[in-house]
Formats: sequence, structure tokens, C-alpha cells
Amino acid sequence: MGDVLVLENVYKSFGRRPIISDVSLSVKEGEVFGFLGPNGAGKTTTIKLVLGLLSADRGHISVLGHDIEKDFEKAMRNISGIVENPDMYGHLSGYDNLLIHARACGARKERIDEVVQMVGMQMRIRDKFKSYSLGMKQRLGVAQALLHNPKIMILDEPTNGLDPAGIKEVRDLLRFLAETHGMSVFVSSHILQEMQQMCDTVCIINNGIIVKQGSVDELTKGGSAGIYRYKLKPMEKAVDLIKENADVRIVNIGLDYIDMRINEDEIEMFNRKLFENNIVITGLGTIETSLEQSYMEITGGGNVIG
Repeated sequence: MGDVLVLENVYKSFGRRPIISDVSLSVKEGEVFGFLGPNGAGKTTTIKLVLGLLSADRGHISVLGHDIEKDFEKAMRNISGIVENPDMYGHLSGYDNLLIHARACGARKERIDEVVQMVGMQMRIRDKFKSYSLGMKQRLGVAQALLHNPKIMILDEPTNGLDPAGIKEVRDLLRFLAETHGMSVFVSSHILQEMQQMCDTVCIINNGIIVKQGSVDELTKGGSAGIYRYKLKPMEKAVDLIKENADVRIVNIGLDYIDMRINEDEIEMFNRKLFENNIVITGLGTIETSLEQSYMEITGGGNVIG
């Protein structure tokens, strides 16, 4: 799969205050890419840069190889976005709202029926927009974003304000678009459990800097993430020793175990240190953690909303 969206060393400041610094990431064809970060981390600024709503101070952003500064029209032809909740004419039907937008973006009328079917709105498309639930409004917003047949869709908090059923609707829709239509989806959200179920790749930004990027498996599987569960005796002595070791970080302490983040090449040396201090290893294995736990550890527990 090729790269649909690429950011290379992108920097943006407002006045003297840097908002994002040397941000580099890539989104592949047909993947759902999750963008996470605490409040004020630079997520919304990054999204606005990608959509051409702001200009970068330096660095490059390209969509299907088209630089958005040098070849703006061709880049924007392949991208669409919903930065906030869809805003449409409440007194008009969903279909008429799409018709207005289709005329504005030059999409053929037949395309309306195609996108309505893609988002599963056939039964309600002739109803007035103001009668829709939040989840249905979000689905219609996605349909609108699909009208000009983009290769990547940018969504900022698409499940914000939705009930659990609406959240599942949006999640299933985005997975369907990626898996069935090869659509790339770049999505930010504060609901980490949903991001874990929805996304193929996750990127975490903190203080304007990318601090982690990888597949959901890499961020949640203990082996890849370097999180190991040790069962040790005596526990109190083991905890004191681990706290003195700068190469090991305690993630969690249970009744008879300690979860630690440790580099794979450090394990043998660490085990030797335990043996030298008369601490017995009664069990050792990798553990699977949640995306939320990984996020909290990476960011120091920052609020993801923003």
C-alpha cells in the first residue's frame, strides 16, 4: 500500500509560540489512522494544516504526491474533511443538502445515490436534516465529504456527543469505507477504547511533537511495547530494587506481580541483578495492555481532548 498523506518536518508557530515542531507522519491507502494527543498538543492545528486552512512555517505536506503549497488544487481534489459537526440546512432533506454540495464541488448527480448507499442512509435521505439524530447527521456529513471521491478523509472528533450506538455506527462506517472502498481515514478522537477498535495505526502527539507512532498491536501488545509481568519473591525487596534501576519503569504493581517497561536487550542483565540480590523470579511473561494505558504512560496522563 502506498502513502496517501505525508507530512515531513512540519513546523507551525503562532507568534513566538511553536504549536507543532518537526511533525512527520504518513497515512497509507485503506488504513484508519488515529491521531491522539492531550489538550493543546497540536492535533487541530495539524488537521487544519493538512486541509489547507493554515499554512506551515516550514516542512512539506503532500497528498498523493501533490504538495499542498505548490499544487494546492490537485492535492485538495483527493482530500476531504469534517473539522466540526456537519452544518447543513435543517429545513431541507438530506438529499437536497447533498445536491447543493454536489453542484458546488462539481460531482455528478448519480454520485449522490452512491454515497448515500455507502453510508447506509437510503431509508431516511428524503427526511429533513433537522429530524436526524446526531449519528445520522454525522453519517450524512461523511456522505457529503465523499461526494468528490477523495482518497483520504480527515475527521476531527467524529464521535463527539454521540451515544454508544451512534459511536458504533460511525466506527463501523469508517472501517467499512477503509476495508471495502480503500478509503484512507485520518481521525482524531478522545475516546481511546473506540480508537483501539477502529484504527490500524495510531500516532500520539504531545507538546507539538510526535512521541509515538505504530500499529495498534505495537502499542497494546506487551512484547512490542516492552511491558513484562514479573512474579517475584520477596516482593517488597524487589520493588525497592526496581525503583533504583533507571532502565526499568514500573507500570503496575499487583498482589504477587509487577508490570514493568523494559527494553528486550536489558532483560538478561536485569534478571542477573535480581539473582545477585537474592530475589527469585517465579513467573515471567509479556502482557497485553490497552491503548488507554499506553497513551497514559506515554503522555504522562495528559487529557486527550483537544
